[in-house]
Parts: sequence; C-alpha cells; structure tokens
Amino acid sequence: MEKSSLDADCCALNTVLVEEKRGHLIPNGNAHQGVNGTLICGPISAATGAISSAAAEKKKGYPERETWTRQMDFMMSCVGFAVGLGNVWRFPYLCYKNGGGVFLIPYVLFIFLGGIPIFFLEIALGQFMKAGSINVWNIAPLFKGLGFASMVIVFFCNTYYIMVLAWGFYYFIKSFSSTLPWSTCDNPWNTENCIEIFRHGDCLNGTIGNSTFGNLTCEELANGRSPIIEFWENKVLNISDGLDEPGAMNWEMLLCLMAVWVMVYFCVWKGVKSTGKIVYFTATFPYVVLIILLVRGVTLPGAYDGIMYYVKPNWSKLGEAQVWIDAGTQIFFSYAIGLGALTALGSYNRFNNDCYKDAFVLAFINSGTSFFSGFVVFSILGFMASEQGVDISKVAESGPGLAFIAYPKAVSMMPVAPVWAALFFIMLLLLGLDSQFVGVEGFVTGILDLFPGKYYMRYQREIAVAICCLLCFIIDISMVTQGGMYVFQLFDYYSASGMTLLWQAFWECVVVAWVYGADRFMDDIARMIGYRPFPWMKWCWSFITPCVCMGIFLFHLLNYKPLTYNNVYVYPWWGEVIGWCMALSSMLCIPVSFVYKLSGAKGTFRERWEILTKPVWGAHHLEYMAPDTDIKSLASLSPGTEENKNPARFGFH
Repeated sequence: MEKSSLDADCCALNTVLVEEKRGHLIPNGNAHQGVNGTLICGPISAATGAISSAAAEKKKGYPERETWTRQMDFMMSCVGFAVGLGNVWRFPYLCYKNGGGVFLIPYVLFIFLGGIPIFFLEIALGQFMKAGSINVWNIAPLFKGLGFASMVIVFFCNTYYIMVLAWGFYYFIKSFSSTLPWSTCDNPWNTENCIEIFRHGDCLNGTIGNSTFGNLTCEELANGRSPIIEFWENKVLNISDGLDEPGAMNWEMLLCLMAVWVMVYFCVWKGVKSTGKIVYFTATFPYVVLIILLVRGVTLPGAYDGIMYYVKPNWSKLGEAQVWIDAGTQIFFSYAIGLGALTALGSYNRFNNDCYKDAFVLAFINSGTSFFSGFVVFSILGFMASEQGVDISKVAESGPGLAFIAYPKAVSMMPVAPVWAALFFIMLLLLGLDSQFVGVEGFVTGILDLFPGKYYMRYQREIAVAICCLLCFIIDISMVTQGGMYVFQLFDYYSASGMTLLWQAFWECVVVAWVYGADRFMDDIARMIGYRPFPWMKWCWSFITPCVCMGIFLFHLLNYKPLTYNNVYVYPWWGEVIGWCMALSSMLCIPVSFVYKLSGAKGTFRERWEILTKPVWGAHHLEYMAPDTDIKSLASLSPGTEENKNPARFGFH
C-alpha cells in the first residue's frame, strides 16, 4: 500500500511543470514524460525515498527554511550589508586622489565588468540552491572549498570589523559633553606637545600669535600634536610601541566592545524574520543623517572649494595603472563580494523572486551612496582646510583616519559641536552595525546548513549565534589592549584583503561558468525569474570578470609592500608570517578541498570529475523543476553523495 502511494506521489509530481508565476503552479500535462528516453515514474526510487523522508521530517516538526516576510526585507538587508563604512570613508578619498570626476570612468566600467555580474551571481546562486555559503556549492561539490573559504573570510571580517563600531560607540558616548574631549589640551592624556590652534598663515610669520601657548617658532610648531590625535592614540588606543608589546587592557573599550556585540546578538538571534525588520532603521537612518550633514556642510565657509577638489577632473590620471586598480578594488570591497553573506541573504528569497532586477537596483543604491557621501565628506574637509589655512590635500584622509581624526577635528570647529559629533558617530555606528550583523547572519547560516534536519534542536539558532559572537569577542580582546591597533591592522591588511576577495571572486566565476556551465545556470535563472538575463552576464562570468579579477590580483601580488603603521612602524617578520597565514587560510581552502575530494574518489580522473561535479539538488528543486526538452532539467534521480545524506537532498543529472 505504501509502495503504490509513493509511486503515485512520484508520478503526480512529474505531471506538473513547476513554473511559479505570482505564486501559482502551472500544470504541464506531460504525465509520464521522461528525459533522454527514461521514465521517471516507476518502482520505488531513491527520489521517492527522499520525498517520503522529507515528509517524515516535516511531520517531526523540523522547521522549513525561512523566507523574508516581504521582499523589501531582503532589499534592505542587502543595502545594510553592502552599504557600509567603505562607502563613506574610502570612496570619496579614492575619488579625490585619483583625478576627481575622472575616477568615475574606470569605476563605472568596473561596476559592469565585475561588480554587478558577481553581485548577481552570488544572490542568484543562493536563491536557486536555497542554501548558505557552503552548501550552495553543492552545485559543483568538487569545489565546495569555495564555501569554506568564504566562511573563513567572513569570520575574520566579523572579528575585526566590529572594533570600528566599538571605537565609534566610544566616540558617540564622549560626544555628550559640553566640550568635546578631543578639542582641548587640558586632559590627563595630553602631552606637553599638544597644540589646540595653529594656522599656516601664522607659521609664515614665525609665531602662532595670541595662542595660550605663547610664541612658538615654526620649528617648534612642527613638533606640535593635535588634541584629536592625542585623544585617538593616547586615550582611545593607548597605543604601545609595537606588536610585541600588548600592554594593559583598555577597560572602557572592552565595555564598548561588549555592548556592541550584545546589540549584534539580539539583531541576529531570531533569524531573518527579526533581522529583516531591524534593517529598516539601520539601513535608512544613516541616509537621513547624511542629508542633514550635507545641508550643514554646504553652508560652511570653504565647502565649495572642498567639493571642487572632490569632483574636479584631472584627465591625466586616466593613464595611471593605479587609478584603474583602485577603481576595481573599491568595487569588490564596497559590493561585499566573496564573503558568502549575499548568498545567505539570497537563500531566504522566494524561488521566483526577480533577483536580476534586484541586483541592478542594489548596485545603483550602493554606488550612488558612495558618490553622494563624497559631497558630505569634502564639504566638511573644505571647511576644515579653510579654518586651518592649509591646502585640502593636507586634511584629506581615508579609513579610520577620516572617521576618528579628520572628521572629529572638523566638527570641533563648528558651533554646537557635540550635536554634529553625535550625529556623525550614530551614523557611523548604524552603517557598520547592519554590515556586522548581516555578516554574522551569513556565517551562522552557513554553519547551520551543514546540519541536516534530523539534528535539529530547539534554540539551535540562538545557541549558534551566541557561540559565534562569544568566539569573536574572545579574539577581539587582543584588540582592546595597548597593542590592539597593530593586531587590528594585521586582520584588516591580510585576512579580508583585496587579494583574498579577488581570488574568491575569480573561482566563483570559473566554477559557475566552466564547471557547472554558464548557459545551464542562465537556464536555471530563467526558471526562477521567468526570463533569461541579458547575455552580457554570461560573457562576464565566462571571460571578462575572471580576467579582471586575476589581473587586479596579480597587480596586488607584484606590488606587495610590507605592512606598516602610520608609515613609521614596520611589522616584525613573525607579524607578517601571521598575516600571510590568515590570508592563506582562506585562499588554500579551494585547492586543498579540490585535491582532497579528488584523491578520495574512485575511478579514472574523468570518472572522478564527472561524479564530483554532478550537482546535489535539494527537495525544492523537484517542486519547482520538471522535465523540459528546451531547458536542462531532471533526467534521473539518485541518492545524495556520502557527505550529503540529508534525506531532503537528492541528485539529478
């Protein structure tokens, strides 16, 4: 009786061409159609076993994969993750440094050559496979090392990126005072070289005029230090002389770090249902603050000069290789490519979501935010240069230098300085916070996908998120010591550097385009969204994007320079060894996993290749895909491989 009912289920399943349009299933009517001359319905097969096992799992109460409550939840989460601190503190500086408006030419070119194709690839792959960054590579199991590589990178990112949020939170708290602590020299952490006010014009006269420090010569002035630099180095970092001197713990920073991790935990612990709501605030409020800061910035003296420095084209820069490399690298950084988090976010989409359109909308928002942020940043820097009587090149900064030195210095010169400081740092905190908790979400999703439904336990997600946050927090303790900044730079320079992301993106394109098949994946996307994307995507995945990735990768490798701090402190050899170990820990996942799987299989090389590159599909593929002579589809059903014995999974040729 059970056998006949299972056979009936199998046949019924194949009477439907599951082309989901607006939530409706459209019947095909080809009840017993086979593929390549084989009948899919017959005696009990591995597929029917998989279906009955999946049904049994459902009966036991194993939860189905979550989906976004609304599609806008997905869009906001992608905006929150991809639009981060790099858009505000890195792009404007690169634009200014590389020829102003001219920089937009290589930047826009790389958006279409690399940014959008890989951004779309990762989201579509997650949506099609309904899996996180590891199991998504069941599409070509031999290259599952790609998933482990992205997990290593995003783990490192989650570990060190949150330090920026801890510093921002500390500055935000310190903003609630009538006099900003970084604007004066009468604090316990200040040295005798601290100078509050000086101007270039005064230096030309040999003195600093009516300063409370008396008359100082230009030679003495050259040894002077700004109170904001002393606040950053002596109070916030309390920095030691090198990596080999970890020094004492900064307890205030430890508490800030703990507070930020608690915020991240409660943003992520309930999954996408809660994350999708929180990002509505964390992803949109920074735009409100950016608009407020822009309105304030353009009304300040010197703002026009600052903006002109930002956008004024210098056409000669187009001939410099570094300009093109900076443009390409910035795309990979700002689009959050290669981290696996976009794949995880896409996996919570409905199967028929139009991810092709989403990719273009999100790319426009991301790059538009970068360009808009430049007007905010350089209007403020123009004001600061005007106040100090120096050229804007002397105050233009990127990275933490902009966030914790240049900008705080600028707001300290404004009327009602604490208000503008608080606004800037709450924006900084929110920009980083959603990038952080979506990164944690991507990591946890990848881990949980490794455990089949039979291992499901109550509060599984909450426990996994807690363990992830706790482990990262323990590592972060090394970054709140006096030598913490040196540790932070090691992580930043090596673990999630341009080279690791470019290496990851290169192999993603190669595997999808050449191992699985670019045309085949385009057919799969057509099944999901109802139409085939423009062939440009296929050409990029197959040829253009891998060449761009490898070209920039080799440029970085050939122009490698040892890590330094402030261009003065050179890291010891063993520090560089640690850094390269972090970089290689992700990059080697791909070849090591490849060799391990290939050597463990049986048969000739051709037989091993065919077996190990055969996709392992999930149960949802039977629901949405059926035999079709025009589109690659089910040909036969077979059990999953040894490593994929989740009863809800099965392979088809």
